[in-house]
Amino acid sequence: MALSTIVKDASRQVGAIGDSVNEALFEPVIRLGVTGLARSGKTVFITSLVANLLDRGRMPGLAGRANIRAGFLQPQPDDTVPRFDYETHLGAMTGARPVWPESTRSISELRLSFRVAPEGLFAGMRGPRTVHVDIVDYPGEWLLDLLLLDKSYDEWARESLSRMAGRAEAAEFLALYDRTDGSGTHDEAAAQALALAFAGYLSAARDNGWSVCTPGRFLLPGDLAGSPVLTFAPVKGDPKRGTLRREMERRYAAYKSKVVRPFFKDHFARIDRQIVLVDALGALHRGRPAVRELRDTMSGLMHAFRPGRNRILARLLGGKRVEKILFAATKVDHLHHKTHGDLAAFMESLVRQARDRADFAGADTAALCLASLRATTEASVPQNGDMLECVQGLVAGKSSPVAFHPGDIPTSLNEVLEAEGRFGLKDIAYQPAPLTLLPGQGPPHIRLDKAAEFLIGDIFR
Repeated sequence: MALSTIVKDASRQVGAIGDSVNEALFEPVIRLGVTGLARSGKTVFITSLVANLLDRGRMPGLAGRANIRAGFLQPQPDDTVPRFDYETHLGAMTGARPVWPESTRSISELRLSFRVAPEGLFAGMRGPRTVHVDIVDYPGEWLLDLLLLDKSYDEWARESLSRMAGRAEAAEFLALYDRTDGSGTHDEAAAQALALAFAGYLSAARDNGWSVCTPGRFLLPGDLAGSPVLTFAPVKGDPKRGTLRREMERRYAAYKSKVVRPFFKDHFARIDRQIVLVDALGALHRGRPAVRELRDTMSGLMHAFRPGRNRILARLLGGKRVEKILFAATKVDHLHHKTHGDLAAFMESLVRQARDRADFAGADTAALCLASLRATTEASVPQNGDMLECVQGLVAGKSSPVAFHPGDIPTSLNEVLEAEGRFGLKDIAYQPAPLTLLPGQGPPHIRLDKAAEFLIGDIFR
């Protein structure tokens, strides 16, 4: 290697360390990762969080909010990552005819900067400081791909086939799998047919609420659509050179090395704090198998998060770990407030294994239930001489609010796993209600301030 190249590389490393020192000591930057599995409400969460951090009238649970002198949006620091389209999403949620914003399709970022007044004994001797929060939005399907890094093709194929057993969504792929012998010479038409059928199964499984739908880029291919790296599937047969089975294994390895690892290195490994949004009500509606799969998924994800404390020296040297993880059950506005405690208890039980792993590694963890945008109000409806506590909201096809009693909420995971059948919970697709926001107020929510306090509240004090 030429001396000039060595000098340039050393200069870049010194510059990078200098930038890290500046961020860590003078204008700290917290990278907050936001993810969740299908239908958990990532886009709504980020949009409402940003709006309520800019206008903090509905954030009483954010202890240091009085210290914030100003909050404003800035261009995200990474010029190669799309900006989270906050303005469009907020317009969709708060317009004259509000609708839910489009779901996450790829990675995006947004930087929030705050001028924070000092507090404490010597506060008068110091001026306001600047802190930055970089919000990183990425599909939960991509997060699950991190679990593939330690799995061979055979392990992944075996687990995938085991999950498909008994699922109606997998019927077409399994029929093709049974007819295909991977011991024969590689045939690209056969490879494409298998991959297409497998992608169809993954899409149907996600739509029906199953948690594990990997590889995630099969669902959100982007500019990789049609490429060999997304043209593989489980197949049986002898993995001899030149066979279809061998080519499927090679493409699976390429997917991990060319798609999954770069995402981990470039984006995920730089996250400081993380919130995982969970559609726990949807899993309860679908029953015991969905709840069990969700529990196992949450536990397995802790390997990917690499939880632990981010000491300054470790951050300067690049050895970052996620130091805070919040597990949040969404859509709690679908329940009357008297049953919020039941959902919170169930959520604690659901993620117990995941939290134990993270706590052991030194991370701070918490679990709660929230609604990023409250879409319902509460009502009491007479029934059989009693008053039934319900929630009411707008539903597609109805011109006025409809009241529902969603059903009883279990308070522990064992209560679900030992039960027969489903819990009878209604899975209602409420629409956002028209809003009138007063100056200084963000959109209405439930416990969004508590989530913000846990994740980033310390930077305002």
